[in-house]
Amino acid sequence: MSFRFPANPQQRRRPFIKEWRQHRGLTQTKLADAIGISKPSLSRIENARQPYSQDILEALAKALNTDPASLIGRDPTRLSADLWDVWEKLRERDRPGALDVLQVLAQNSRAQNQG
Repeated sequence: MSFRFPANPQQRRRPFIKEWRQHRGLTQTKLADAIGISKPSLSRIENARQPYSQDILEALAKALNTDPASLIGRDPTRLSADLWDVWEKLRERDRPGALDVLQVLAQNSRAQNQG
């Protein structure tokens, strides 16, 4: 079974590339130049009118200082983006400890809400 990019743009889920670009203060021209594609191509990708390859997604993520999954599934303009900004600033070795702290806070919050 193969997967094909939907021909109809209305059937495509638009990624959050535009939001990430704006969040990082870049123009389409600067981002397109940074990854070696044209501005019109970037515009079409941002608006789900043109498919992107894994290589383009990874280049966009690197240029936007995030990961490919975030470009697809996380809107940096939403309130939860603050948490992700902090998370991304942590060193890899510090992330497990930060996660432990968040889990304790969540447990305490649940306990307070129940009692």
